[in-house]
Amino acid sequence: MSRRTTIQKRPVIADPVYNSRLVSMIVSRLMSSGKKSIAYGIIYDAFKLIEERTSTEPLEVFERAVKNVTPLVEVKARRVGGATYQVPMEVRSERGTALALRWITQYSRARAGRTMAGKLANELMDAANETGSAIRKREETHRMAEANKAFAHYRY
Repeated sequence: MSRRTTIQKRPVIADPVYNSRLVSMIVSRLMSSGKKSIAYGIIYDAFKLIEERTSTEPLEVFERAVKNVTPLVEVKARRVGGATYQVPMEVRSERGTALALRWITQYSRARAGRTMAGKLANELMDAANETGSAIRKREETHRMAEANKAFAHYRY
């Protein structure tokens, strides 16, 4: 890893069906062994299920779910004089979105159910309604930051 230059961020290309960068970002998180077409199939099937069950636009439900799961603060470990402190830090918008997508895919995989599309659809609908495991993870992260706000002055 070079210490001199910063790495250029690659632009995320929008997906072909919904023309959304957020959809292609979750496809990347969902993909395993480089099988992107299967990941796209899972996403689109989940969106069909959402549309059938809620009779609303699935992209709106997805964007609301991601917005609800995105954390505002997190804690980072910082060593000061031999002691490690959990220092609360604000989350940049890109990192917040990445964390939200990671948590949604992680907790949808952990759900009980038959198909990945069904599990993902359920997790997205729960997150849009501010329930579910991904929302609980965000609340837990916020609680940790609140509990350790006495160490906020150790920010880098």
